[in-house]
Amino acid sequence: MRVTGPRPPSFTLRSSAAYARVLLILLALAATARAENAAFDLIGPKVEVRVQRDGATLPIAEVPSLQAGDRLWVHPDLPDSQSVRYLMIVAFLRGATNPPPDSWFTRVETWNRAVRDEGVFINVPDEAEEALVFLAPDTGGAFGTLRRAVRAKPGAFVRAAQDLQQASLDRQRLEKYLEAVRETYTSDPEQLKAHTTLLARSLNMRLDQQCFDKPSAQQVPCLTQNTDQLVLDDAHSQTMVATLTSGTPTDLISQISSTPSARSGFYSPYIGAVVDVVRILGTTHTAQYQYIPALALPTQNELNLRLNNPPSFRNPKSVLVIGLPPVRPSPPPPLRAPEPTQILCAGKPSLLLPAEGAPLVFATDLAHDLVLHVEAKSGPAVDLPAKADAELGGFTVDTHTFDSADLDREVTGTLRGRWGFHAFEGPHYRLRTSHPAQWIVASRDASALIVGREDTLHLQSQDACCVSEVTLKDEQGKTLSTEWKNLKTDELEVKVPLQKATAGWVTMQIRKFGLREVDEVPLHTYAEAARLDSFGIHAGDGDGTLKGTRLDQVASLEFAGLEFKPDALTRANQQDELKLITTDAAAKSKLHPGDSVVVHVTLKDGRLLDLKSDVEAPRPSVSVLTKSIQVDPLVLPAVRLGSQDELPQDGRLNFFLKTQVPETFPAAERIEVATADESFRVLLSFKDGNLTMQDTKTILAVLDPMKHLGPSAFGPLKIRPVSGDGINGDWQPLVNLVRIPMLKAVRCVPGPEKQCTLSGDKLFLLDSVSADADFVNSVTVPEGFVEDALAIPPPKGKMLYIKLRDDPATIDTVSLPVPQPQQ
Repeated sequence: MRVTGPRPPSFTLRSSAAYARVLLILLALAATARAENAAFDLIGPKVEVRVQRDGATLPIAEVPSLQAGDRLWVHPDLPDSQSVRYLMIVAFLRGATNPPPDSWFTRVETWNRAVRDEGVFINVPDEAEEALVFLAPDTGGAFGTLRRAVRAKPGAFVRAAQDLQQASLDRQRLEKYLEAVRETYTSDPEQLKAHTTLLARSLNMRLDQQCFDKPSAQQVPCLTQNTDQLVLDDAHSQTMVATLTSGTPTDLISQISSTPSARSGFYSPYIGAVVDVVRILGTTHTAQYQYIPALALPTQNELNLRLNNPPSFRNPKSVLVIGLPPVRPSPPPPLRAPEPTQILCAGKPSLLLPAEGAPLVFATDLAHDLVLHVEAKSGPAVDLPAKADAELGGFTVDTHTFDSADLDREVTGTLRGRWGFHAFEGPHYRLRTSHPAQWIVASRDASALIVGREDTLHLQSQDACCVSEVTLKDEQGKTLSTEWKNLKTDELEVKVPLQKATAGWVTMQIRKFGLREVDEVPLHTYAEAARLDSFGIHAGDGDGTLKGTRLDQVASLEFAGLEFKPDALTRANQQDELKLITTDAAAKSKLHPGDSVVVHVTLKDGRLLDLKSDVEAPRPSVSVLTKSIQVDPLVLPAVRLGSQDELPQDGRLNFFLKTQVPETFPAAERIEVATADESFRVLLSFKDGNLTMQDTKTILAVLDPMKHLGPSAFGPLKIRPVSGDGINGDWQPLVNLVRIPMLKAVRCVPGPEKQCTLSGDKLFLLDSVSADADFVNSVTVPEGFVEDALAIPPPKGKMLYIKLRDDPATIDTVSLPVPQPQQ
């Protein structure tokens, strides 16, 4: 779609936006066909190219750009059995609006024996900007027809040359990525995630981390699916290949094609360049010729061509369009070190220089003759060969022939190489050489080596980056291997295996690259000692709580003339808690809130440990004045409880409390009620309406067991005060919570052996039933009883005696009607 002629006055911004929307719709409809355009999986012919400049010759794979005056050697590498005569035309272009002269087109007859044997030499003319190679079936007038087509639409072919070059560079990155992923999975599948992560960083590829969550067999298909979407933008390759921005509708299409709407998702630069070149070449279609792109994947001298459509040898015949490097200066690769301050060891046999920022260095041969240049303190500088390794994320340097003794303790190495015909300088690296060194144990680990377990030790030295092996030798001369890693440039983290060791001296031996001497670090191991974290005691208490680890070693605790002995040891939140008590009655009056004390802890092996602590405020304390149980007679019409301390689950308890500490009852204080095992508990408070103040010292508390504790709570209940800042008082007993079955009636059957049954609901809540208060003639209710009737001894009158399962020590009575049997 093209707008020609002067724009009508009515063509406003709004109509321009509508035009763009139409283009978006058309491009979205075409998105399904783009994958086919991007396939380029047909193998085409080969063309060999070398470039001469200033007396030097490079294969085309090492040439990022051409310049005027370069001498090209071009050789069509067609098989001897080639049946179609291809005419090769080498053309140079000088801009979208400036058609090239006729002399910039070179006709090459590939069937000519001299051409087949020796190739041809072509010079790059002055003012040329792009270079293309055409392969067309010879029809007698192909050369003139093609030259006229290029001169008629130079902009289309300029843009095609640029997009072909961009697509070729991106395709090489993609090929490198796919090959490396599959090779890693075949050779070392355990390292697939590590290597692929570095590979994606080196080549600037899209990496889906969720692929590594899949089963092993599904990871490679996941990492390599939607291949045309994997290539991410590379600013370096884009600066190598200029683009046209003329502002025409063609450019509007190009701009829209990079949007999610047009591409049904973000398409990569690679697929974008392919789509553009296919579209642009399509505009040059004639009845005699159609132009199809050929991606050139260089290997040394060879341009290996890949086609996305099979060529046609009938009208319109297919002309293969091959892009050569652009004719302009090429910027050097913008390599950078990911961590510029990182220090590397110069003595490593295979030194890795991490680098990123220039994917083409890892995917192509454009950067070559790479070395690590190191200045020696005496004598000439040293150049060590370097090799790009995308899977390792940098450059590997072989240092076997390198004597680090000629270097200072720390030197700077520079990555150098050639980018095409020109030298370039890459990132700088800090290198350290190995020397005998003193190792310092981190202060926090001074007593960290405890026998019977694996401990972690941190060692500090400037040579930590050069460590090759860390071992441990005990007093008997036995050597143990260790796990270690570099946390920082000057620090090692070593896991020391002491599970079967005994307390005493050990020697850590540290070996370093490029150094025969071994650094030795003497260390002392210990039996694990108790660690004291805190000691808490409240004024007025005769017991306190010590927190820490290995508190089973504590023999006693003393402070302020008071001696405490261990009582109960528990563990909570990966920490020991030891309760210590004193029999000295003076403790309750001797300790005052806020007093600072030094606690002296004696361990069972005689060691003494000190700990600073403060006496805390007194804990809250209350006393129970009175209590009253209220039962709805409609709920329990037949049962009479045998103790005033039995609280039916459907009843309600009212009780008065009087504060002891503090003198008045604080408004923020609460009363906690819990079962004996504390599995059911509730906090009664003024806010919730469960507490009502009679005066400043006395409060009324109301407990509704069914509402506050639930239907499964039973047994003895206890209470304690809880201050507003969470300090708990002592527990004290309250009542016994019992669940009572619903008893309905007693029925007896006449006969020699009088049989009676007690009917009701939830009879499993009964422990036993008797006809007399002594329980001489009683029936025990078995566990798991689910029936609604229980066989019982004949009652003596209307009274039965029962014991509840929740309180079997108390005898309760039941009064039920007993129908007299019919005679």
